[in-house]
Amino acid sequence: MILPALAAATAVGDPAGHIRFDQLGLHPNIFSLDLKMFHFTLRWYSIAYITGIVVGWWYLLRLIRRPGAPMSRAHADDLVFYATLGIIVGGRVGYALFYVPRLFLSLDFFKLWDGGMSFHGGVIGTSLGLILFARKHGLNWLRVHDFVACCVPFGLGFGRLANFVNGELWGRPTDVPWAIVFPNTVEFPLVDPARHPSQLYEAGLEGIVLFAVLWSAFWRTGARYDPGKLVGLFLVGYGLARYAIEFFREPDRQYQTGLLGHAGTHMGQLLCLPMIAGGAWLIATAAGRRARVVPIAGAVDVA
Repeated sequence: MILPALAAATAVGDPAGHIRFDQLGLHPNIFSLDLKMFHFTLRWYSIAYITGIVVGWWYLLRLIRRPGAPMSRAHADDLVFYATLGIIVGGRVGYALFYVPRLFLSLDFFKLWDGGMSFHGGVIGTSLGLILFARKHGLNWLRVHDFVACCVPFGLGFGRLANFVNGELWGRPTDVPWAIVFPNTVEFPLVDPARHPSQLYEAGLEGIVLFAVLWSAFWRTGARYDPGKLVGLFLVGYGLARYAIEFFREPDRQYQTGLLGHAGTHMGQLLCLPMIAGGAWLIATAAGRRARVVPIAGAVDVA
């Protein structure tokens, strides 16, 4: 069963009077082509990934114009390949590892177009990709991470908006005025309840708010000269935002029972704890790693 409380859907999340998702005119697919020997579907989720990478790359080029940048324009162009590969491979492996282990034994693992990506896996994959990139070019990998971290909220925001358009990863039943009735969220014959649009909460906190925090730290302070401070702020900011929003988000079906289900904890929250701890350590120790920054890009070095 999804939730014992859903047996009485009229108690919390009564759909009467709430917005119905199917009335919003949203669809996961932008368009499809069906020919004799060819089928192609362009999905909003794919566009969200591509847009996040392109906009993040554009913003990175603006960041490295500042004095003491850890990489040049040529490095930034090369970095996009490593980051994209890390996002895709890490995100898919993380999804299978943390949420659906059976995918490792199936060819469905390679069906990226069917969805199923883990942000935490993407972080690990991207970090490994950036370390390899920095070692290849003889760059300070932690400072490269700092600059890249400032660009990640674009992808997070677009990705969560795509989750909403897909009608997936919805929230818990609720009676708040802005609740939405998503289709097929419970087993027949139960009635779909009104739910928190938790995808939009995440787009706001993980995308807009987190970007604002990192923007302020980069442009208004000297945080970019303390290796690890910006990536630490990102880890703590994302971890706290995701941990809080999980209280409004419906847990993954496979974790609604068992140890996590009985503890009332989501897998996403457990994965955020080491992020928050690691980020706090990076922030606390960043000043001790500060040294004279000799620019690879930008105009002058900085003490």
